[in-house]
Amino acid sequence: MLARLKHRVLAATATAALIGGVVAVQAPSAAHASVPDTIPLKLTNNSGRSESVYVYTLGTLLTTGQQGWADADGGFHPWPGGGIPPVPAPDASIPGPAAGQSKTIRIPKLSGRIYFSYGRKLDFRLATGGLVQPAVQNPSDPNRDTLFNWSEYTLDDGGLWLNSTQVDMFSAPYAVGVRRSDGSTVSTGHLKAGGYHAVFDALRAQAGGWGKLIQTRSDGTALRALSPGHGLESGALPASVMDDYINRVWQKYTGATLTVTPFADQPGKKFYGRVSGGVMNFTDGTGAVVTSFSKPDADSVFGCHKLLDAPNDAVRGPISRTLCAGFNRTTLLTNPSQPDTSAAGFYQDAVTNHYARIIHDRMADGTAYAFAFDDVGHHESLVHDGAPQQAYLTLDPLD
Repeated sequence: MLARLKHRVLAATATAALIGGVVAVQAPSAAHASVPDTIPLKLTNNSGRSESVYVYTLGTLLTTGQQGWADADGGFHPWPGGGIPPVPAPDASIPGPAAGQSKTIRIPKLSGRIYFSYGRKLDFRLATGGLVQPAVQNPSDPNRDTLFNWSEYTLDDGGLWLNSTQVDMFSAPYAVGVRRSDGSTVSTGHLKAGGYHAVFDALRAQAGGWGKLIQTRSDGTALRALSPGHGLESGALPASVMDDYINRVWQKYTGATLTVTPFADQPGKKFYGRVSGGVMNFTDGTGAVVTSFSKPDADSVFGCHKLLDAPNDAVRGPISRTLCAGFNRTTLLTNPSQPDTSAAGFYQDAVTNHYARIIHDRMADGTAYAFAFDDVGHHESLVHDGAPQQAYLTLDPLD
């Protein structure tokens, strides 16, 4: 499995969730051992907005597990100790480029996030367990009325992995890119023209309360749409929103077999799922049961956790990731051989992850990280290079 960020919804406090992530890191090869300690990140502000932009590079040193922030030169600064209740974090903001301008900073070897906000700085706090990140699904979060977003990245001796993400929310649009070792440049994350407001309009038009995921300022400005998992948490979506589809899947595989081939490079490694006694049991080629899943609920499906937990192992995790993708894309009834990697068949059921469907439909290249394992079948908005020359983050118009 390629090294890449794996999204996790972590246990929340009353106002926020601790920042974190699980990263599967590929062992560095000799060819990639020359990745420098920092690389340039070119920030370009094509938003057309007049407000000041603030940028933050926050993350964890993979060598020590220490959390901290980086300055504009890529220098790492560990966070001081936190408290209960959480105490204000040091100001880690970097002034971003004005509208129509670019600015280059350096990012160090970290697994973390690059935040940006418009008009005001973000409010970060430190708890005893580490950095507390914004959790705008909570109406009392101090960042609730701030327009902001973030990208996720890992830079190590194996190279750079940089993505645009909507796993937690869809908000201020941006794209990411990398200049590769051969001098070519690749990017992803751009919306189609008019795509920002088109996402909100489509959510409002979708029956079943999906428009309630949208958060606005008191002046009516649309700030973001929460992911459906956070929508369940905040009460915007009913807990039963996926029940009909989940029940039909469980019924189908009471009398049929679901075949999962989780590794594209190991086509002979298959697992076979059947539902018995309300539980989906998976067997290997010898007929031995290797893992079992209780019938999930919408929260487990949207978050790819809880009843669909995906440990970083060789059996349960890969099967669970495949199930998670199949449930969110609603391909489990139409294709008993998973993963189904053809986007043409995604989101065709009336009961589906409409948030993910709508976002993918409005992306210029069709890719997004609209749920945690959107990388199944390579439908994620991710750029990677083993010897990156430069990274890019472009703030796009909110049109």
